Amino acid sequence: MYEPDDIESKTRVTDALTFEPPESHQDALVHIYPPGTDMGRKHELSPKMMTIGRDQANNIVINSDSVSRRHARLTIEGRKRVVTDLQSTNGTYVNNRQILSQELENGDQIKIGDTIFKYLMGNDVESAYHEEIYRMTIKDGLTEIYNKRYFLEALEREMSRAQRYQRPLSMLMFDVDFFKRINDKYGHLAGDYVLQALARVISTRSRREEIFARYGGEEFAILLPETNAEGALELADQLRQRVAGYTFIFEGEEIPVTVSIGVADTCGDPLTPNELIQKADAKMYQAKGDGRNCVRG
Repeated sequence: MYEPDDIESKTRVTDALTFEPPESHQDALVHIYPPGTDMGRKHELSPKMMTIGRDQANNIVINSDSVSRRHARLTIEGRKRVVTDLQSTNGTYVNNRQILSQELENGDQIKIGDTIFKYLMGNDVESAYHEEIYRMTIKDGLTEIYNKRYFLEALEREMSRAQRYQRPLSMLMFDVDFFKRINDKYGHLAGDYVLQALARVISTRSRREEIFARYGGEEFAILLPETNAEGALELADQLRQRVAGYTFIFEGEEIPVTVSIGVADTCGDPLTPNELIQKADAKMYQAKGDGRNCVRG
């Protein structure tokens, strides 16, 4: 697709250059995904037009092949900050919806290629920024569920509690079948979409006391306090069917998605957290070896 070399000639926005920021508010973009050296970086936004892209001439530079040289621009129109796609190859998304131009609200997520920013505005952006930094220590930026670090901490707590009070505790581990094929056939942005949609599908079934986390890559884990092996197996098969029955559509293409799930429980044994993880992981690989799209426990 066309990538404009001359932003001024193709996207001239003269009035936006003279607008003041909304009242006394400050605003910023915070890099929340993917993890790396830029994660948590805050980009304070100017009242002038700003551009985002791969080229070093942009105000916000993203070094990623999935980002166009001139990908998107930010302007102030009236009292609102507006993001506009600049005919980028992979599109610009706000809250997982592809846009041409969109007014931004506080907390909106902007996806540029494989990079996600959170938009912060208000009288106390600094406080909101520190809250977001804390959130990033426990949540995965792409799927918005818990991350591996938080999951492992919760596992330590719940195993100690289960052993102290002799209560049941189970765990599910699962990953997306043939995920590499999805990335190869539909592209990495489609792979990101699958992970996000899968997390939403599973989250709608999760109970408050359960800990649902992205364990790494396309692998997920759910910790089930007060749940025995029978209950965990029943839930696992419900989740498997829910995923297999969901229609995953990215940019007009339907993507078949299934998961293989391994189930493990403490059975009253004095297992360590790592031993419970290994037990669930082994069952997950058994499910994959038995043909995928199944549950083993």
